Amino acid sequence: MKSPATADDLHMATMLAGIAAVLLTGLVLGRLATRFRQPAVIGEIVAGIALGPSLLGHLPGDLPHRLFPAEVRPLLNAVSQVGLMLFMFMVGWEFDKRLLSPHKGTATMVSLTSVGFAFACGAGIASVLYRNHHEVAGHHISFTAFAMFMGAAMSVTAFPVLARILRDNRLTDTRVGVLALASAAVDDLLAWCLLAYVSALATAGGGGRLFQVAALSAAYVAAMFLVVRPLLAALVGLLVDRGQWQALLLVLCAGVFLSSWLTTWIGIHAIFGAFLFGFVMPREPARALKERLHPPLEHISMLLMPVFFVVTGLGVDVGGLGAAQYLELALIVSVACAGKLLGAVVPAKFFGLSWAESRTLGLLMNTRGLTELIILNAAKSLGVLDGQMFTMMVIMALVTTALAGPLLPVGRSAPERSPVGSRSRDLTETHV
Repeated sequence: MKSPATADDLHMATMLAGIAAVLLTGLVLGRLATRFRQPAVIGEIVAGIALGPSLLGHLPGDLPHRLFPAEVRPLLNAVSQVGLMLFMFMVGWEFDKRLLSPHKGTATMVSLTSVGFAFACGAGIASVLYRNHHEVAGHHISFTAFAMFMGAAMSVTAFPVLARILRDNRLTDTRVGVLALASAAVDDLLAWCLLAYVSALATAGGGGRLFQVAALSAAYVAAMFLVVRPLLAALVGLLVDRGQWQALLLVLCAGVFLSSWLTTWIGIHAIFGAFLFGFVMPREPARALKERLHPPLEHISMLLMPVFFVVTGLGVDVGGLGAAQYLELALIVSVACAGKLLGAVVPAKFFGLSWAESRTLGLLMNTRGLTELIILNAAKSLGVLDGQMFTMMVIMALVTTALAGPLLPVGRSAPERSPVGSRSRDLTETHV
């Protein structure tokens, strides 16, 4: 006679059924998104929102709670964090400073201007939004932390999603495409540094604690570059020479999780640890690493990231927004677009790009996508954004990313080639 299933067994079975629903819904909506000149990740994010209270919650039977009951959500969150940490490792690993070489001055100026202007715009509207969103679950949020998070969220550009958009629109090898990739790479690097600082600010709770977090963070970064990077290079070289790819994969995954744990212990978000571990990861032998390590890491990430989208979607409730929140949403979307467009178009025109190229670059830099969701989830986990603000910011991320596809020109049959075009094409083959 079989023993009855325990509560833990039932929770695990429910989680597996929920993940199955997430994967299938994400697959269908992802394929549908591509038919409308959108990257598949847009459909996957919409799938996560649809399975939450915004759509499924309006059907009879309280379906979101049946699929994802409260007891199961911590398990889903844990699964999503594994995928997220591996994704951030891949983002750090694929950051290539060679992208900057052909347009170093322009890319740096576009990045700094777009980040700086968008950050200022985000911090500026924080003063308008703060009075209605200064408490989260009964806890008061400091204006500084709120404004810094708004600035960071406004200033980000989603490098992986941008790469996919360039490929889909055949703009990868054009001057504006290569410049956009280079600018977005610097943009993301600045965004993660901003996020590390803001998360330290949100968790420190005082000047003394903030100084301690800053000192530990500086020591951590120094150790990663001065100790971990040479040791990792020696270890990778040894295991590659011996053909021990499985051992190397396990070592890298363990390193990602340990680095993420360490940054959490320090007081900055775990994603920064995963990103920096990828950043110090050796790139050589490039061909062997790309063929033997990229596929399994990418497949794990692609399998688990839809769970991250549904965890995000469960916190999005469009029906919970009233008339006042829709006015705030209109302000957020308008400022987000203006900050990125002006911040990119003006320096691009100054450096000699045509108005058409400058406009295209501005649209590309305005894509926020998955990177924005990562920052918003970090803000929510740190208790800086309430439910309504989180919902509005997720909608802003979707709108700004979705605008690029219909408004971008499709690359011509003979685009202007770039000296790093082949490298740019490689980058578009990875990630979402």
